[in-house]
Amino acid sequence: MRKLLLLSFTVFLFLSACGSHKKPVAKTSSPKQKFERVYQKYKGVKYRYGGTTSRGFDCSGFVQRAFMDAYKISLPRTTKTMMKAGKRVSKQDLKAGDLVFFHPTRKYYHVGIYLGNGIFIHASTSKGVMKSKMDLKYWRRSFVKARRILK
Repeated sequence: MRKLLLLSFTVFLFLSACGSHKKPVAKTSSPKQKFERVYQKYKGVKYRYGGTTSRGFDCSGFVQRAFMDAYKISLPRTTKTMMKAGKRVSKQDLKAGDLVFFHPTRKYYHVGIYLGNGIFIHASTSKGVMKSKMDLKYWRRSFVKARRILK
């Protein structure tokens, strides 16, 4: 009886030990998923010129914060300096996480983050952090270029 208990205990330990050597499955997120989480976190935060926090963002402040939150990547602070970061990419080759740049008025440039399916996230002067469709006439006519930061 004692040998049976000892044998059972040894088998139990062996089986327990075998199971503990399994490597955990890595949970990776796509750029779209990461930026969607950032969007959900800041959705509706009001526009604030020069803003870089959840108390208010301007467009480049939001993009800068989004990349830091999602990837721990530090981007330049202004839209014009962001326009030189990364690698140029055509509008037809956009991927989630690409920066999209617009020149809606003679006075200013605007930046957002492409999510896919023609949608980008950005800090709007009228509605704060929001999603917009790139095929809307306002954005379509003012599109300037896109830059890829992520490899």
